[in-house]
Order: sequence, then structure tokens, then C-alpha cells
Amino acid sequence: MTGQTTRGSAPLRYRAGPRRQAFAALLDGLRTDGGAHVVTGEPGGGRTAFLEFAARAFRAGPVWHVRAEPACSLQPHSGLRTLLRAARHAGRVPGDGTAEEVLLDILRAASARSPLLVCVDDVHLWDTASRTALGRVAARVHAADGVHRVGLLVTVPGHRPVEREWATLPVLELTPLTPGDAAGLLHDLTDGAVDPVVREELVTEAQGNPALLLALAHRLSPAQLRGDHALPRPLADAGTLTAVAGGCLIGQRPDRADLLLVVAAAMRATGEQDAEAALVGRATNGLGGRDGDVPPEPSEPPQASELLAVPGGRLRFRSLLVGRAVYAGAPSERRRAAHRSLAAAHPAPHGVPALLHRSWTAPGPDAVLAAELEAAATDSTSGTPPALRRTAQVRAAELTPDDALRARRYTVAAEQALLAGHPPEALRLLDAAGSRPAPAPVRGRAELLRGRVLLADGPVDDARESFLLAAGLLAGPGPAQDDTAVLGAADAAWAAGDRQGCLRALTHDAHDAHDTHGASVQAAVAGEFDLRAAGANPTGPQEAGEREQPVGPSAHRGATPAQPSVPPSALLRDHRDGMRAVLLGRFDLAAAPLTRVVDRGRPATEPERLLRSAAAALMLGDVGAARRAGARALASARTLGTAALEPRALEYLAYAELRAGRHQLARTHAEEGLRAARRAGQRNTAAHHHAVLALAASIEGARARVTEHATAALTTARRHGLAQAALLAQWAAARADLGEGRPEEAADRLGPLVRPGARRGHFAVWMLAVPCFVEAAALAGRPEDARAVVEDFALWAGCGADPQAPAQLLRCRALLAAPEAADELYLRALDRHDETSGDFERARTELLHGKWLRRRRRLREARARLGEALVDFERCGAQLWARQAAAELRAGGAAPSGPGAGAARRHGARDLSLLTPQQLRIARCVAEGATNREVALSLSVSTRTVDYHLRNVFATLGVRSRVELVRLVEQEEKTGAQL
Repeated sequence: MTGQTTRGSAPLRYRAGPRRQAFAALLDGLRTDGGAHVVTGEPGGGRTAFLEFAARAFRAGPVWHVRAEPACSLQPHSGLRTLLRAARHAGRVPGDGTAEEVLLDILRAASARSPLLVCVDDVHLWDTASRTALGRVAARVHAADGVHRVGLLVTVPGHRPVEREWATLPVLELTPLTPGDAAGLLHDLTDGAVDPVVREELVTEAQGNPALLLALAHRLSPAQLRGDHALPRPLADAGTLTAVAGGCLIGQRPDRADLLLVVAAAMRATGEQDAEAALVGRATNGLGGRDGDVPPEPSEPPQASELLAVPGGRLRFRSLLVGRAVYAGAPSERRRAAHRSLAAAHPAPHGVPALLHRSWTAPGPDAVLAAELEAAATDSTSGTPPALRRTAQVRAAELTPDDALRARRYTVAAEQALLAGHPPEALRLLDAAGSRPAPAPVRGRAELLRGRVLLADGPVDDARESFLLAAGLLAGPGPAQDDTAVLGAADAAWAAGDRQGCLRALTHDAHDAHDTHGASVQAAVAGEFDLRAAGANPTGPQEAGEREQPVGPSAHRGATPAQPSVPPSALLRDHRDGMRAVLLGRFDLAAAPLTRVVDRGRPATEPERLLRSAAAALMLGDVGAARRAGARALASARTLGTAALEPRALEYLAYAELRAGRHQLARTHAEEGLRAARRAGQRNTAAHHHAVLALAASIEGARARVTEHATAALTTARRHGLAQAALLAQWAAARADLGEGRPEEAADRLGPLVRPGARRGHFAVWMLAVPCFVEAAALAGRPEDARAVVEDFALWAGCGADPQAPAQLLRCRALLAAPEAADELYLRALDRHDETSGDFERARTELLHGKWLRRRRRLREARARLGEALVDFERCGAQLWARQAAAELRAGGAAPSGPGAGAARRHGARDLSLLTPQQLRIARCVAEGATNREVALSLSVSTRTVDYHLRNVFATLGVRSRVELVRLVEQEEKTGAQL
């Protein structure tokens, strides 16, 4: 047998799902075939937890589970005696070299009637004789007669090489926990009492190490866990890291300790997980005895410690935790000496790494060194990674004695942190920037950046105030940044559903001589503005995609400069004027400035300008231009490594696809955008992606997914004041009600959101839900509830900004019309659908027309119209709606065929293919024996959501208990079902 390494995550007790299923498969193999495996991982990585899981899960026979006793490690065969005591064996271990055969005989006898599992934790602490004997037995478990049903699991530390006794055995390496698993562990530990921001910091700081995560949580007080008090800095201090690392650093020779410290210091300067062996060798030779300004002579790389690996001329710690503990636990004078030696040994003395090493030797502020660091960090030709540039900017700020300059450098570092997708770090740096007095432009830039952070991940009212404060501080010589702040304030008010606040922001310090609608602005701000009085084509903003106008600077470091012929301030002013005109319903005034923004964005390459172009295109109703600009913005953001802009670009793409009627493409973009928003720490953006996913699922008929995503969107929307996300989520839930044939519920849900009054939803989105409300009210027998909103919707449809609106308006009028007029209105609506794309909206009109025809006994026409609806619904993947069309066809005497009809006929059968993907995942977890709480933690949803899905699973499959579900899942898996 040869050694083979398998990587996996530590299966902590609450973790259900595919990972635990993989470990269960490993244990099944030990139960049926026996064999030996070595389990390894860094200190605190979950080796002990794995063995505890294995011992609990192994029910086929007895389990011998022992831990090493370091106090007895010097006594020959003490380890084997511990194992025999666990086996309740009274025999003695001979000292004549036959211990191996004696142990084999004992294992053979113990496994004669049933499989046996032997678990030895920290076997490296056993005495040499015991390790040798057990290692030989492990190698013979498969080959020896009568012991093939013995499974052996031994754990050894991963921070050093596997000892020769175990070198030929398969190795299971426990990799760090994923962020989701780490968050679940923290939730389980604190019973959900940890603040989301604190949780994210703890998960990031622990780097997937379970023991370190628990130690960090135990270090904090309840108030700190809730986010009420500031966290200690550093979060993982020397004592915590050393305690988790255990005794692996004790007893190191001085020369080996120096080597480890130099490697750790070198890694800190580069941000990489390894260091150049030659550089470390030169620095180690020069540590302590050479003049720091004179580079030492080259030397051979030093002999590596067992804590280090040497792949390809590089040195790295076998455990990152050990490397962190080495650096944090070293005396400060030794750390400075290591950095001084590394700076002297570095081949590029003026590069960022060498300058960082020098900075960590500085006893206090150093203006010259800070300037060198800033210059190196901003050198676009150096090829320095963005994270290292950010580290250099932060260190430059820390070394700067001048308050204003220090604040400016902290702000630059915060901007880079935000672009890289680290908003908590950006806020910490902004707090540092504001800790000392600074000139108004510096403070204004910091507040502008704070507004951007909060707009993506915080209360949007707070974001608006930050933007307005920034606008006041930046007014004067910097019109581009002033306009950026004004647009940011308008974006925040838009997200909050505050139309008057949005107009106030857009007229902030208004001084445009060319403003031709100032009176309308003042009337709107005073609360006198009315859709019907705004002009010839009054309307509100046209679609969900108009929510997020681009904010922040028009360019960033590393981006292509703006076109010289078009100043950034002119672009921002056009966007500002166009957005203001849209809010006033003056599309005649909005068209020219917004068209200029779209046209100027076509040749652009920087993400911010492309996002602005996409937003303007959406306001104009040019969905094609919005999709092109959004796709280019996404590609540009990925090329430049600006993770913060990816979720926004994907949001524009998702909304544009919804506008174009391509909900499946919208779902694809939103799923990717949700992952990107989570990585970038943008909960507000994630809420909007959840809303898009809920809308897409309401078309597809996946009620469980609608509930899941709508709940997630509403949770954040209520916490942060996102009125638009909230309305979109509620609209999705109502459309799902309508698709399931529950018009009363849909009308009750949508009525307050679309009818005039204080409860009407977001000013730019409520009209989008009007067609659903009119349909629900008409089908519920309450057409009088919808007549007033249809007239408001007519104003929206008349502006020409939404290609679907004219056909939807005719459909609404048909639903409310007298019988002699309805048929003609339906036909006109279908003619208008022919002018636009979007199968779903056309199919809904066909379905309603077919129902109307059938109820008037025009069965031949009804069957033709319903057949068209069925085909269109199936084409766009709206299976629930397709079942409605199929049911109507059967009621009219037709026998529908095709996928939708088949699904309708199978409905209620014990067929797992009827389950939604989320229901399938939950059914799989339950079939593995997971409780509802374990399923919730595994899938990062609430227990209530799991309960809801599970009830639907039972109803869909016709089962009445978990036992029946497990039996059905196992049967389907054996026959190749999709689960």
C-alpha cells in the first residue's frame, strides 16, 4: 500500500450535508473492508473532533478510542497498554519484540464477530516501541488473516512531516473550515448572539481554524460579541495564537528559532504563504551580527526546521497558524532585528517589501520613509499586488507625523480596501483617518468613501448623510467629487424609497444656470409634485434596475483614465441632471443628458464609467445598451481586481435581463452576484440579488425558492431601510401566489403597495407590480380595487421607457372591461407583445385570454390560445404557470402534451424529480439523519425555512414520516434518481 492524501474539512458535530456524507462513506469503507488511515491537520484543525465523530458514527461494532498520555511517553509500550485498557484486555505486552503479533491476535479476536474501529488520537506522543508496533500492525491490517474487518484511525499533527511508521498509509488531511462552516460553528457556540460584523471579523481572523475561532470567541465579552463594545486589537494576540499552537514551538534551538522568525517576517512583508529560501538564508546569516545597511554575503539556504516545507526553493510553514504564532510570540526586539536583516538582504532595496521591512524597524514616525512607501505603493509599473499596495499605504499612514497627510493616506488605503471587497477594514481605516484634525477636502473624501461603504453594507439613511456631508466638504475646487457625493446621496435616498430626499440631494447647492425646470424641482421638494402634472410624459423611474446609480470616484488607481475630451465633472453632471428629470417625470428633459452618458460610456474601460452608462441606459429603457455596459463593467472589474464593483455590475446585468424578459439569464447573473456580494461583504447588494432571485423563482414556480430569497431580501431590507428591495421581494411572493392559483392572497399582499396612500411601495417600483395586482384583483372578484391604479399605470406606459408596459396596460384594461370590449383589448395586447421580447408576459396574456374564451364557451379559440400559452410557458421554464395552462386545456376538453403537461400529470406522485433543488438538498440531508437544526446550519438558512420546505417535501412525495422519506431517497438513489 502506498500513501495517498485526501483533503477534506473537519466534520464537526453539527455539520450535515455532502461533506459529512463523504466522511460517512470513509467510515463505511472501514466497516466493510477495514484498513488504516492517518488523519492529519494543523494544531486546532479538528483532528480530535474528527475521531469523536468517527467513534459516534461507527455503530457496526465496538470502538476502542484512546488519547495519548504525554506523561507516559518515556515508558516502553505504555501506548499499547493504554490501548489494551480501552479494549478491557487483561493481557501483558511482551518486551521481546513480539508485541506486533500479540496486538494482531487481540485485534483478530475482537473483530471475529463484528467489525472493530480503533481510534488513536495524537499517536505521535506514544513511546517509540508502541508507535513502531502499531505502525507495523496498521500496514498489515488488510493482509493479515482474520483482521480484515479492523479499521484503524490515527491522528498526527500536520505542522511537521508524517513519521516513517505511517508514511505508507493513506492520509486524510483536514483542511480549514470554509467561511460558511466557520460561521455555523460560531452561531452554534454563541446561540446566534454574535453581531454579523463581529462574526465576519472572527471568521476572517481564524482563517478556518476551529480551535482558534473558539478561542477568539471566548476571549470576547458578551458586549463585544454583540458589537456594543470595540474589539481588542490585535484580535488574535500572541497568547491566543501560542495557546492554540500548543507545545509545537517549545524546545526550538536558537538558530532554528531565528530561521522560523525570519520566514514568518518575510511572509508578513509579501502577504504570501511562503518565502524565498535564498533571501531567508541571507537574512538569517545576517541576523544579530551584521550592519543592517550592508547586505550580507550570499549563502546557502539554511537547513529547514521540521515545521517548514521547502518546495521549489521556497520556504513555508506546514501550518499557517504556527507561522502566525512564531511571529506574534517573538520578542519585539527580535522581530525588529529580523525585519532589519531582511531589508538589508533584499535584492530590491526600494521595493515595497524591503521598505515594509524597514518600516517595521522604525521606532516612531518617519516622514521620509512614509513618503518612500507611498511612492512605491503608487508605482503602477512595479507589479506590486493590490493587497501589498494597501499594506504599504497603511504603514505609510502610520509613520506619517503630519495629521492631514496621515488622514489622506489612511483614506487612500481605505479606498483600496473597499475596492478589494473588505468593507470592515475600510471602515476601520476611515476611523483612523478621522481620529485627528484634517482639512475639509481630506475629511470630505473620507466621508464620501464612508457613504459608499454604508450604501453597499449598512443603513442607507446613514449613507445619505455621509454623502451630503461629503458634498458640503468637497464643494468648491473639486466639482467632480462634489457631484459624485451628490449622486451618492441621491442613490441612498433612492434605495430608501425617499423621492423627496432624492430630489433634495440632486438639488443640493444647485447652481446650474441651465436648469430649465427649477420650479418643478422646488414644487417636488415641497411635496407638491404629482405624476399627472409633471408634463406630457409623466412617469417615475422605469424599472428595478434603476436603483443603484454608480457612486464613488469616477476612476481608481490602476484604471484607465477618463477621456481627456470629456471631463469627469461633465459626465457626472449629465447623470445628475438626467436622474433629476426622471424623478420629475420629465423624460423629454432627461433624454439628452442620459443619452450623452450612455454614448460616452461606450468607449470607456473603467468600471465606474461603464456602470454609470448602464444605469443611464436603464433609465432610458435601452435594455440592450444596459446589458452591454454591464457586461463590460463586469469584465473590467475582474481584470482590475476590484471585487467591490463585481456585485454591482452583476446587479445591473440581472435587472437588464429581467427587463428584457430573460429571467433565466437574470437568475444566473443574480446567483453569481449574490456570491460576489457575500465575498465582498455587501449585504445591501446581496439583498437586491436575493430579490431578483425571488422574482425569477416566482416565474419558474419554485415557491420554496421564492420564500427563501424573499425572506433573505426582506431581512436585510428591514434592517437597513431598503424600500426597493423590500417591494421587489413582496412582489415576487405575490406573483408566486398568483401562479399557484391564489389571487385573493396576491391581491391582499400587493394592494397596499400599489394603491395611493402612505403605504404605497417604493416610488420607482410600485408601478411594476400593478399588472400582477390588477390580475389578482380581477380573478378574486374585486375589479373595483384596481381601476384607479390602472390609470396611474397608463401614465407610466405612455412614457415609452418600458417596452412591456403598453401590452401589460391593454391586458389590465381587458381584465376590467365589459365582455363586449375585452376580446378586442386582449387581441391588441397580443399584437403589442409581438413588438417586444419576453415569452412570459406574452404567455400570461395568452393564458388570461384563453380562460376568458373558455368561460364564454368559445372552446376552439380557447384551446388554440391556451396551447400557445402552454408552449410559451414551457419555453421560458415557467412550469407552475404551464400547469395552469394545461389544466385549462383539460377543462376545455383538450389533452395537453409536452413537458408541462407531463409535470402536471405526475404532480403528487412519489417522484423526487418534482422537488425543487432546495427541497432536494434538504431531503438528502434528512435522509442522512440530520435534524432540522443541523440542516439549517448546513445550508445557512433558518430552522423555520427548513420546516417549511420539509412540509412541502412530505406533501409533494406523499410521505408521512422521516422513515418513509429515507426509504424513498435510498430507493431513488439506487435506481439513478436525480437526488
